[in-house]
Amino acid sequence: MGRQNRRKKILLENIEIIDTANKGRSIAKYDGRVIFVKDGVPGDVCDITIFKRRKKFWEAKIDKIHTYSERRIKPKCEHFGTCGGCKWQNMNYESQLEFKQNEVLNNLKRIGGIKLPRHSEILGSKDKYFYRNKMEFTFSNKRWLSLEEIQSKTEITDKNALGFHIPGMFDKVIDLKNCYLQKEPSNSIRLSVQKFTHKHEITYFDIRNQSGLLRNLMIRTSSTNDLMVLIQFYEENTKYIELIMDHIKNSFPEVTSLLYIINQKANNTIYDQEVICYHGKDYIIEEMDGLYFKIGAKSFFQTNSAQAKVLYRKTKELSGITNNNIVYDLYTGTGTIAQYVATKAKKVIGIDSIEEGIQAANENAKRNNISNCTFYTGDMKEIFTDEFIAINGTPDIIITDPPRDGMHKKVVEQILKIRATRIIYVSCNSSTQARDIYLMKEIYKPIHIQSVDMFPQTHHVENIVVLELK
Repeated sequence: MGRQNRRKKILLENIEIIDTANKGRSIAKYDGRVIFVKDGVPGDVCDITIFKRRKKFWEAKIDKIHTYSERRIKPKCEHFGTCGGCKWQNMNYESQLEFKQNEVLNNLKRIGGIKLPRHSEILGSKDKYFYRNKMEFTFSNKRWLSLEEIQSKTEITDKNALGFHIPGMFDKVIDLKNCYLQKEPSNSIRLSVQKFTHKHEITYFDIRNQSGLLRNLMIRTSSTNDLMVLIQFYEENTKYIELIMDHIKNSFPEVTSLLYIINQKANNTIYDQEVICYHGKDYIIEEMDGLYFKIGAKSFFQTNSAQAKVLYRKTKELSGITNNNIVYDLYTGTGTIAQYVATKAKKVIGIDSIEEGIQAANENAKRNNISNCTFYTGDMKEIFTDEFIAINGTPDIIITDPPRDGMHKKVVEQILKIRATRIIYVSCNSSTQARDIYLMKEIYKPIHIQSVDMFPQTHHVENIVVLELK
């Protein structure tokens, strides 16, 4: 049943959570209407309050749980429910894998319009926590205040925060005490920098007014025990920059790459910024199955190194490459997949838009004694042309691993013109993957699906679809 309170919010009682949805939300239904519920677990029976009403769906939060789902567990993190990073920490891992697999298959059926081929069971991650090799934290002078702080009569003078943006609020940042996503010394570095900058009264960034010194902190780790720390500053204040960088250098001698950027743009993206090496090397090295990869500040690399091995091994296995095949690796990053499959191929052509990544790919190939890989820098839709193919050879197999937005239509059109025998489509977003597959369905048919969980405690999942020419 439902009733309205004075604020005209609707309270619905004894509503069952029946499924998961995109963005880590859960789903309930009432009178035929879909309701997206924050922090629900399928199997929960609860009272919910509708706080947003749209024509096609409503959004709600849980007021009271009457029956707890058997899938529900106690979250480890004290920030769960406020921080948007690990929205599934309240669900057991077996259920996380089940719902991730279901989402992939549903997207491929609904958006891709395909008849599902054989699919293998999703490959789970051995490490459920502390699996990320890269984390980015935001400095802000607009700390997210708890309800208790807001209602308190005590004046709050310290509003600085170092952590993650609150979902849906670009100018509010949660001040992290402990994070379970990256192994030490990640938490120690972040907390030490925060304590030091607080002591010296160094200003944190004000995103609305575009002022303040400290802007962003990035930490990258590797299995070779390399450790990168990068600070983004907004203002060019040499005295304080050197003070902070020396603090990190002296407090954490295990840091092998200490970098900084002075970024005075409106956003935190660093691809067009100069990276200054303050101490050590300007890169770290990752090892995977005997291959070594140089990773710079701007380089794309899978954020779960252990599961990246699983993903790349499976990609190589499913590609079916033989020694007379020409292979194209689109969105190659630092050339990881290209070099994984190179031993099987006649030659591999890798393309990516990030110059630093391609430079690293060439260095990586040299370091790994791989001579049959060639890498090119450029916007995929501009470089992947008939002329490019005429120069480099027509691919027998195409491996594509695009960003979350998927492939540009021009890239899809070029793939359809080429008519390679097989396409291995690796994706971190099964909805855009399904959209692209739909565009290719007249010429290609999917023959295998393999999901790989790279991101435990979140709704994100990596997926491989093998497509063959009809």
